Amino acid sequence: MPPILPDFSNSVKLKYVKLGYQYLVNHILTLTLIPIMAGIFVEVLRMGPGEILNLWRSLQVDLVQILCSSFLIIFIATVYFMSKPRTIFLVDYACFKPPVTCRVPFATFMEHSRLILKNNPKSVEFQMRILERSGLGEETCLPPAIHYIPPKPTMEAARGEAELVIFSAMDSLFKKTGLKPKDIDIFIVNCSLFSPTPSLSAMVINKYKLRSNIKSFNLSGMGCSAGLISIDLARDLLQIHPNSNAVIVSTEIITPNYYQGNERAMLLPNCLFRMGGAAILLSNRRSERRRAKYRLVHVVRTHKGADDKAYRCVYEEEDREGKVGISLKKDLMAIAGEALKSNITTIGPLVLPASEQLLFLLTLIGRKVFSNKWKPYIPDFKQAFEHFCIHAGGRAVIDELQKNLQLSAEHVEASRMTLHRFGNTSSSSLWYELGYIEAKGRMKKGDRVWQIAFGSGFKCNSAVWKCNRSIKTPIDGPWADCIDRYPVHIPEIVKL
Repeated sequence: MPPILPDFSNSVKLKYVKLGYQYLVNHILTLTLIPIMAGIFVEVLRMGPGEILNLWRSLQVDLVQILCSSFLIIFIATVYFMSKPRTIFLVDYACFKPPVTCRVPFATFMEHSRLILKNNPKSVEFQMRILERSGLGEETCLPPAIHYIPPKPTMEAARGEAELVIFSAMDSLFKKTGLKPKDIDIFIVNCSLFSPTPSLSAMVINKYKLRSNIKSFNLSGMGCSAGLISIDLARDLLQIHPNSNAVIVSTEIITPNYYQGNERAMLLPNCLFRMGGAAILLSNRRSERRRAKYRLVHVVRTHKGADDKAYRCVYEEEDREGKVGISLKKDLMAIAGEALKSNITTIGPLVLPASEQLLFLLTLIGRKVFSNKWKPYIPDFKQAFEHFCIHAGGRAVIDELQKNLQLSAEHVEASRMTLHRFGNTSSSSLWYELGYIEAKGRMKKGDRVWQIAFGSGFKCNSAVWKCNRSIKTPIDGPWADCIDRYPVHIPEIVKL
């Protein structure tokens, strides 16, 4: 009679072999030193006090040699600690929660599309198909100007949205951290598509009366990965300015960028992008070490702009009727995949354990020396990180990264639920995802977080954080009133 259950012995044995291999390679230095140290200790125990004293005298070490050696050790230690990069702490962050009045259920979105594009039913049908497969939920929000029929993308309305999003996030950050506006030394705003004069950073300086000697920056045109570019800029500035606080605001202003034409490649962002923003406090002050949530470990940036296809795959331009929009090309996902490969090639040696690096190296050598038919080894990044924050650019982006990095459903849960609840909030989506993990009570001391974002140009940027302390479930924030409902099942197609 054939067995009812399959034979799991082989797979179980293979699992334990892999675990044993990982432990052996990752702790090879410790496993080598322990028997050596044990041997030395046993040998010392065998020797009597007289033999130990004779051995010390035979070394013929005088006071001058001891002083010179001590000075050399102190000098080397001083040089090491002086040249060591300053530790950058993420003290806390705050995400903007749009008001209920800005919500755009599917029915509302489609009704507006039919009225705005009444002369082109095919464009309306296209948007409906995209929305059905987008992974967005019924509670995402668009700014007030887009609720008008037709929309009113005026400069005044755009400034109004910017003030609502940025000032709300800043106020929440001040409340959470106790930070005073005068304590801000470095201030960075990143907003890709709305760049007024005076700048958005100047708008914040005027609102909160920040110091006249503040170092302020306004980044535009950098796409959805601009948030991590701001982190990188703040890190570099904090390395040369001791005892300083840096505040970063990441957002995207939707009002002036809502496309009202008929080009399908330009209609796609209308279905995905929604209101959002985040304010982040970084510091290099030692006094912040205890209360800070995270410590910045690595930032890795990859730019594929030298390639023409990569440069034009996300492109702001006019359509045939002269209407401006953001065009998303069909080969966007392929280009994003290439950018991701370049990025993980750089970040892999920095974060992966020795066992994964050795397997990758042996596979690479095998493919070069023996045969290209060898299946390339994909490093297991789950060995390096406990949490993943993948830019919620769309369902296809999350699916592709989950497949390529061999992640579980739980690893991409924060990204999928952020896309469902808030939509694509551009550069701030990573912070909504981090907020989701915290709201679920999953962030523990020592946990490592990998933030991955893509942006026009074309760029793939990564940041690695290490949790500084176990984080209690927050009682406020954008997830406070809905976290108990998540995760939710997101069907492949939502019929409208």
